[in-house]
Amino acid sequence: MTEQIDNALTIDVEDYFQVAALAEAVRREDWHSMEYRVEANTHRLLELLDSHNTRATFFTLGWVAEKSPQLVRDIQKAGHEVASHGYSHQLIYNQTPEVFREETRRSKQILEDITGEPITGYRAASYSITSQSRWALDILAEEGFVWDSSIFPVHHDRYGMPGTPRWPHRLTTDKGHELAEFPLSTLKFPGYTLPIAGGGYFRLFPYWFSRWGLGSINRQGQPFVFYLHPWEVDPDQPRLDVKWFSRFRHYNNLDVCEHRLDKLLGHFRFTAMGDVLTNLKLLEKETPATAGQERMESTLPC
Repeated sequence: MTEQIDNALTIDVEDYFQVAALAEAVRREDWHSMEYRVEANTHRLLELLDSHNTRATFFTLGWVAEKSPQLVRDIQKAGHEVASHGYSHQLIYNQTPEVFREETRRSKQILEDITGEPITGYRAASYSITSQSRWALDILAEEGFVWDSSIFPVHHDRYGMPGTPRWPHRLTTDKGHELAEFPLSTLKFPGYTLPIAGGGYFRLFPYWFSRWGLGSINRQGQPFVFYLHPWEVDPDQPRLDVKWFSRFRHYNNLDVCEHRLDKLLGHFRFTAMGDVLTNLKLLEKETPATAGQERMESTLPC
């Protein structure tokens, strides 16, 4: 292990057919007929994290939680933090505020009913809180969330809020609410901000570059956030017929991702996002994350 800062490890729990890049090939009403692989892939990640004695935040889609409540219980029982990934994995800026509020409330309730704990953290589908959908931050605060990790301070064709802070901070919404925000991690170059937080970038960049880039954030005295999806450790998933760019984004280097993640877990220190925000004093009181840490410590081998 080379770095001594606790970083936030996050898993966005969704299945391969729910990804925005594949939406052209799969209608939402057909989800129930698709081969369902998220349970096995999430357990695969749980086993890997257990082997490294590492705790993470699992941003869980309400649709998945509703279909697989035992999976959510397994995540919780393993000592990890459960947070919300919305309900239907739709881009927020394509929703009305009314629909977003209903789905946000629904997903939160599903997860709270399963875990028996308050769900206070949120991440938008495809990081789709942008300047166009900034109103969503007010709805999150009004629905009882106290922290968020949806803002990507980059230019991108599907997401991004360029010019926003790169480090964890407290933000004030348009209506005057406050949220702790952990933006997705980036590297700053002259005239350009490069995403380095994980996912497709982790599969695209050579491993040495990801390690160097994430390490450079720690060397600046800051924690980074790393994200991954269960389908990214599943090279045997069905191949859907989509345009070449979407195909490249989704399927590139799936066969090496799990091995790279295994190495990354050995090179950096990780914990749940709620823990990192609490350590940074960006959360005003104990969250379910810190309580979960005590549960995990009591069950882990010495």
